[in-house]
Amino acid sequence: MSAPNARTPAIEEEVGGPSRLKHLAGRGVLYSLAIFFALFGALPFAWMVLTVFKTNTDLYKPQNNPFVYNDPPTLSNLDVLWNETNFPTFVGNTLLIAVLVVIITVIIVVPAAYSLVRLSSRWGESLGIMIFLVYLVPPTLLFIPLTGIVADVGLQNSKFSMVLVYPTFTIPFCTWLLMGFMRNFPWEIEEQAMIDGYTRLQAIWKTVLPVLVPGILTVVIFSFTLTLHEFVYALAFVQSSAEKTISVGVFTELIRGDAYFWQSLMAAAAVVALPVAIVYNLFLDKFIAGFTLGAVKG
Repeated sequence: MSAPNARTPAIEEEVGGPSRLKHLAGRGVLYSLAIFFALFGALPFAWMVLTVFKTNTDLYKPQNNPFVYNDPPTLSNLDVLWNETNFPTFVGNTLLIAVLVVIITVIIVVPAAYSLVRLSSRWGESLGIMIFLVYLVPPTLLFIPLTGIVADVGLQNSKFSMVLVYPTFTIPFCTWLLMGFMRNFPWEIEEQAMIDGYTRLQAIWKTVLPVLVPGILTVVIFSFTLTLHEFVYALAFVQSSAEKTISVGVFTELIRGDAYFWQSLMAAAAVVALPVAIVYNLFLDKFIAGFTLGAVKG
């Protein structure tokens, strides 16, 4: 005799059928939404790349289909960008400023976050919040007094003025972010290292910093991208074309009166956006881990 609670295959199929259909329907909705948002997010990049190689007659003729090449693609827009503007100089200036700002930010943020979390006891939380509030001050309120400071130190109309100013908004936020990440660190490891004979600096180097790599990487990516896209300070501090960054230089040299060089503008946007998007995707897991820990724990 079969067990009283045993189910025949027909009954199992009847019971599991609605549940399986419900599961498949849920997965179908999930994947449909994921595909929709992926396409929605990729649309600006696709539109940029498509526009770069369009001729003026193809782009501005209303009867043309905007999603295809009605005329043969052209490289003349890239020639305008590279040879009729100082775009290579803008790229070099931007990379130099971004690298220097990232180095300054990391050097200051790591010991600042460590000291606020590890050495300041209950005052660390309050100081961290106060530092973060500095980041919330709008740049439009600060660029006028900062312009006076830049002039006083002799960096007016110099790209190094931005190296001086940009850490004022990268350091506060990144300190708060890294503080949240450090609160998740098991400090018993550092204490054990000091018991074993390491100095505090050696213990930090050997035990704390290796664990903080995702948080430090988050700081690097955030500082780099924020510096790359900043506009207000770059416009206020620099007037010479040889000292401008991408965000200001492209804007001022490819918009001439009422003439907009849309294809060359899109080419500049693509040259900047695509490498950043690739870097984000390569380090996406570490970036999300550091950012979420900084947001939740902080």
